[in-house]
Amino acid sequence: MAAAPPCCAVRVRSAGGRGGCGGGCSGLVLSRRPALVLCHASVFAPFLRAGPAAWARPAALPPAALRPCPRLRVVLGSETGGLRELDARLLALVPCAAFRRALERGFGLAERWRFGAEEEAGTDPRALPWFAWLRVPGLDAPEGGWAARASAGCLRKGQALLACGSPFGDLCPELFLNTLSRGVVSNLAGEENALVLTDARCLPGTEGGAAFVPSPDGPRVVALIAASFCWKGAEWVGLTLLCSLAAILRSSAAVLGEAGVVVPPVPAWVAAVPASSGQDPVGWTALVGCGATWGSGVLLAPRLLLTCRHVVEARTPLHVTPASGPGQDAAVLRGHVVFATEESSPFDVAVVELEESVPGFVPPCLADTFLPGEEVSVVGFGALGRACGPSVTAGVLSAVVAVAGRPVMLQTTCAVHGGSSGGPLVSSRSGCLMGIVVSNTRDTGVGATYPHLNFCIPITVLQPLVARYRRTGDPDAFAGLNRVGEGVRATWQLQQRPGPPSKL
Repeated sequence: MAAAPPCCAVRVRSAGGRGGCGGGCSGLVLSRRPALVLCHASVFAPFLRAGPAAWARPAALPPAALRPCPRLRVVLGSETGGLRELDARLLALVPCAAFRRALERGFGLAERWRFGAEEEAGTDPRALPWFAWLRVPGLDAPEGGWAARASAGCLRKGQALLACGSPFGDLCPELFLNTLSRGVVSNLAGEENALVLTDARCLPGTEGGAAFVPSPDGPRVVALIAASFCWKGAEWVGLTLLCSLAAILRSSAAVLGEAGVVVPPVPAWVAAVPASSGQDPVGWTALVGCGATWGSGVLLAPRLLLTCRHVVEARTPLHVTPASGPGQDAAVLRGHVVFATEESSPFDVAVVELEESVPGFVPPCLADTFLPGEEVSVVGFGALGRACGPSVTAGVLSAVVAVAGRPVMLQTTCAVHGGSSGGPLVSSRSGCLMGIVVSNTRDTGVGATYPHLNFCIPITVLQPLVARYRRTGDPDAFAGLNRVGEGVRATWQLQQRPGPPSKL
């Protein structure tokens, strides 16, 4: 991929310049004629006259809304390899209305979402839709123009994405200015995809940095980083929250117009979708609801679904909602559990028969080999799943654990969170179904959850049993999952044999 878009660090300090309140974040040099920098507004929180209540306003805040007015500096790389620091002034703080609506829809208060570096003390969620426009006269270039842009409405789940920001903001730009991170589009919400989730890993201080996608004529900016860390309850979900640049520009039209800034239109362009086998793993995925419990499932046939036992163990009425395409209404189908492993079984599996067939269903191809290090994806209804459809996260197959030469566990680096259980693990190269997700890792000793270390049941364990069941209709075809050797049990208990009980 070509060089990253022109990013920078933004330094915000009290007018006195010595200590006091202030901070830093990342920013995007969006235009050089006139020179404009766009960054996240949360860094201005200590200076708001009205305090945090100002974030509830529906309209833009002028510089007079700050007291005292801070000193602003923009830190950029120079052509000679060093750094340069330029004075800037604030034009306005602007809320993005479409992003705010998407946040309200997807991040319900009951689910206890938090944003920022710490679970308990993060960014005020009311500040998330706010962005700051800075004027930097020292960057004006008569021959300059606007950074190449694309509409987030072109994005698709699973599409490659690159994030550019400066970890820790302006703290140490000599080391961290414009660091890159690669990921995929994990989920989308709002009008023209105003809200984007990505599994590109970003650190505190990258807020205000850019996310961009490849195109034939170079990378194009598509969104800004709004929150580098997302927490759902006590669980770090390992995803980054982005706001569509096009949505920010629409909400900023009045502010930019008053400043005499004309935003050039985006040329017709369609975001490239990564090459694949032609199979759509999202189409195999379904939301599985069982009473108050919900998770994911993998459709293997028009009326046959695999999921995890712990997703359906409530034994209440079961509802399955296959993932639908854009603009399609999701159909809710009733189902019943025909087999579930015993609690003593190391394999956490349930088999569900649907009362109706999924229309137009195309069965997945099934993998028969697993190569450590190969690129993989996980699809599931974790994070925003119930509100916005299944999420996609990418990583590698980090380990294949075999017993007696037979793979019994797959480990990946994909971000997996609550609600992903039962979802498919897919080979990014072949598009084949490799297994079903069972869990991520939790260290009970320190109470930490690790979304980037997770465990899947290989499809090679399940496929012969599924084939026998489809041939005979007898649920006893799966009974062997309850009768496994001690080697398999020890593997799924995450401990050596013999030894003390695992703390994982």
